[in-house]
Amino acid sequence: MSEIVLHNYFRSSTSYRVRIALAMKGIAYRYAAHHLRHGEHRGEAYLAVNPQGLVPALVWSDGTMIAQSMAIMEFLDEMVPEPPLLPADPHGRARVRMLSQMIACEIHPVNNLRILNALRERYGADDAEVASWFRHWVEATFEPLEKMLAESPQTGTFCHGDRPGMADICLVAQVANNARFGVDMAPYPVISRIHAACMERPAFIEAAPMKQPDAE
Repeated sequence: MSEIVLHNYFRSSTSYRVRIALAMKGIAYRYAAHHLRHGEHRGEAYLAVNPQGLVPALVWSDGTMIAQSMAIMEFLDEMVPEPPLLPADPHGRARVRMLSQMIACEIHPVNNLRILNALRERYGADDAEVASWFRHWVEATFEPLEKMLAESPQTGTFCHGDRPGMADICLVAQVANNARFGVDMAPYPVISRIHAACMERPAFIEAAPMKQPDAE
């Protein structure tokens, strides 16, 4: 059986999500780093792996390549069911997917490196303006996310009950990015509490950006 390879970048929040999921499930893999700011993800060698030229990309032991962090996490949950990243019941699964996608589909697409670089290159935005853009879109989703978590009886120690899952993975990776752009977390006590609970878990600690071999 061939090795499992994760093509990623230490600071990429989507890569962070997949690293957490792999660590939670105890899946060994080879870490293949691609420096996004140096353009290594656009080289011919990596494009032969993932034609989209984005990270993360997981190459499974049978040679199958899966890109997109949300698809990778669901794939891992099907291949290695324990511990589960999604609840067993349909209502719970829908709620966790909803919370996850609020971050993955509403914040990340407008705040990823390609977009931030485009703001600088196309529209002349400086660092302060880029940071303001980033904070605006985080706040637009974190405000309702905080309210939903605070008001739901399904919220426990983690986003859904007392076991971390997909929504917590997305939340933690986003909070890590927030710190780089000066997002004030004071208005989000429930999100902050869940983040703190996650960061006591070995899988989240092990997968953290500054723990990775390409960290700088």
